[in-house]
Amino acid sequence: MAGLRTRNGWTLKEMSQHSGIPMSTLSKVEHDRLSLTYDKLQQVSERLNISMADLFAEEPAAATVLGRRSVGTLETAVRVETPNYEYNYVCTELRNKRMVPVITRIRAKTIEEFGELVRHSGEEFIYVVEGRLIVHTEFYDPIELNPGESIYIDSGMGHAYVCDAKSGETLTIGVMSSADEDLSALVPSASHRPGKAA
Repeated sequence: MAGLRTRNGWTLKEMSQHSGIPMSTLSKVEHDRLSLTYDKLQQVSERLNISMADLFAEEPAAATVLGRRSVGTLETAVRVETPNYEYNYVCTELRNKRMVPVITRIRAKTIEEFGELVRHSGEEFIYVVEGRLIVHTEFYDPIELNPGESIYIDSGMGHAYVCDAKSGETLTIGVMSSADEDLSALVPSASHRPGKAA
């Protein structure tokens, strides 16, 4: 309740007028000497036109501005080669990122050639730059994406990206995120080396 009053910039008297709860009662609630009954909480919720959850929401923490920045190029990217993909991880010098940007050249042309669907925690966004991309997912029929089109998926769902057999390799730009603090798990465990993509 105190958090709600603070967020609105109300005095105890103003909170009392808006909520219909006496000032003395509100003071006791704010000092943990009294709890409102469910009926009273419902009354406050209705009079203030907010949800019950918002009644107890804490004051949001001030946003921390880190002021970080990184310029990524293919020349400085960390390249990781797998049978299906050539990953180029950009902006790798930044640690503790909340997302992993990657430029990927996709080589596999069929789901049979690709193999097992991939799963990992988090979400990902893929934008097609060149070629045609066929996206296979665990719960949906395959979908074809052309240059300028994109897809956003839950990465925990099995997925695979393959080229259209007629168009050759496909170039994409992607961003992956994870609920985990450590995003290194999103980088495939393959030998990698910095360098310009072929």
